[in-house]
Amino acid sequence: MTVQLSVSAPFTARVVLLDLDGTLIDTAPDLAGAANHALHKLGRQPAEMPVIRGFIGNGVRELMRRALCIQQEPSEAELDAAMVDFSQYYGDHLLDHSQIYPGVGDTLKALQAQGRELVCITNKAKAFTEPLLKRLELYDFFGLVLSGDSLPKKKPDPLQLLHTAAHFHQPVGDCLLVGDSCNDTQAARAASMPVACVTYGYHGDEPVHTLNPDAVLDNMSELLDILA
Repeated sequence: MTVQLSVSAPFTARVVLLDLDGTLIDTAPDLAGAANHALHKLGRQPAEMPVIRGFIGNGVRELMRRALCIQQEPSEAELDAAMVDFSQYYGDHLLDHSQIYPGVGDTLKALQAQGRELVCITNKAKAFTEPLLKRLELYDFFGLVLSGDSLPKKKPDPLQLLHTAAHFHQPVGDCLLVGDSCNDTQAARAASMPVACVTYGYHGDEPVHTLNPDAVLDNMSELLDILA
């Protein structure tokens, strides 16, 4: 059941921006596999899935740094070495276990049919973002894909959101960001853009309601219920 948290709903949202990890796709199993591969290569103990899930959202280098810090904070050289192992393994195992969340495919089709512009906005590197979207047959839904290294700054900075609004010549109030974490809500607030959060994503131990988004979605299909 959708929980409305804003009197401004329903949203016009000529442009819908969608986070990737934890919002469109459950990527945690393969991210954890790559992180644990790199930890093993460095002689470190593996990290459990719930722990790795809590590290997702700020890019894979930060994920790997935090995984290494479980036992001992790494030097930059050690982190660099871990990233080589992580990146090679993850690139080869992007879709061993990752899956599109329920409701995502049909919702993207419906939004596209309504004539809305769709944008994938993520802190994930382009080298992983585009192959993942293409292999899951999601890439063609998006008129714009902004990865973590597409612009000088990434979420929670508002730059990606402001860039998107300018790209489509729309005021930020006619856009809507859909995400799952504080990175999304902080970026949206900084950009003065409405934001909805999904309950099933990577937001740590706290319910997404505590992030004070404008709407909360239990399933991506509920997005259609809050758009004008």
